[in-house]
Amino acid sequence: MQIFLCDAIFTDGVILRDHGIVFDKTILEVASNDDLRERYSDQCLELGEGSVLVPGLINAHVHLEFSANRSTLTYGEFMPWLSSVIAARDELINECDDECTARAIDTMLSNGITAFGAVSSYGFDLAPCFKAPQKVVYFNELIGSDPQMADALYGNFQERLFASQELKREGFYPSIAIHSPYSVHRILIQKALKYAREKELRVTSHFMESTAEREWLESNSGAFEPFFKNFLKQTQAANTAEEFLSYFRDTPTLFTHAVQASDKELSTIAEGNHTIIHCPISNRLLGNGVLDLARLGEHHIPFVCGTDGLSSNYALDLFEEMKISLFIHPQDDLVSLAHSLWQSVTANAAEALRLNCGKIIPTFDADFLIMRVNYPINEQLPIHLITQPRNIQSVYIQGEKIK
Repeated sequence: MQIFLCDAIFTDGVILRDHGIVFDKTILEVASNDDLRERYSDQCLELGEGSVLVPGLINAHVHLEFSANRSTLTYGEFMPWLSSVIAARDELINECDDECTARAIDTMLSNGITAFGAVSSYGFDLAPCFKAPQKVVYFNELIGSDPQMADALYGNFQERLFASQELKREGFYPSIAIHSPYSVHRILIQKALKYAREKELRVTSHFMESTAEREWLESNSGAFEPFFKNFLKQTQAANTAEEFLSYFRDTPTLFTHAVQASDKELSTIAEGNHTIIHCPISNRLLGNGVLDLARLGEHHIPFVCGTDGLSSNYALDLFEEMKISLFIHPQDDLVSLAHSLWQSVTANAAEALRLNCGKIIPTFDADFLIMRVNYPINEQLPIHLITQPRNIQSVYIQGEKIK
């Protein structure tokens, strides 16, 4: 058992001045410093002035297999980017071995990320993710819109999924990703979701990321038309948006992006108790627009922030994602938005990924950061923690100091 006395604890939207924690693998108690000093005396560790405890950050959506990318891919618009991914895919994947993936995981840890959802297309990142010190929700991705290849594609998916399920450690959760409505045939989707429900696996999917996706799903036209005709010999979308969402009716899912989602689709997402993952930097680099957070609020849809992968980002840093979000949503009240963003990378993300962390309260895992600030702590702390240069002094996962 350890006892830390802090200048402040910031958790679940509340700033607790002069409070501390008692913890082992989980948080045992949160109380005032004076109370803890009186009861525990010399067992207490005084962290001192400017010490702030916050929950460990949770990156709900990252692609690690493309972590070798720096300037290979084309940014600015979605289709040129996608074409560059296809052209450079083998090169980038071959360049990112286990050491490359482990570096990306360590970078996230240094940035205060104590849990992440890794979307794996090929299974090449399995070993580093399993060995990671963080909690990992490992989303094996299913992709394939050609019905004639359905059995082979599903067999490959199963092989990767089963390989991840054979690995056992606390904090590692094999899960399922359905790539998108335009890239996965309905037969495959329904089979995978049936298995997910039977095994109670977590599920994620990309949804309505670009205008090209909307045009293709609605009218089999637009920028995706020559892409599917030339690459896959297909002239019709694998699903409509409505059909696609209907498959997830009984499976709470994390839908990534949703920048181009309609109000009707958002209503369906709300009815299904789904969550939307907001990736602001990725959306900007690929020219897909800005997620309307106000519309999510109107539909009572929770959102979480994710970095996406280094194929569509320059960093795996949730502080940077939160900072960008503060500036691309100017219509939102700044303090309220900052609180929402902190919730999106802590409590909301933990709930969506079904993890026992994201809050510094009793019974939750002791996953937290000790941060050091050199400015007065007041009600605008959520803004300052995002915008001021940060100093993460230590990272704890399940009560163990990792960094």
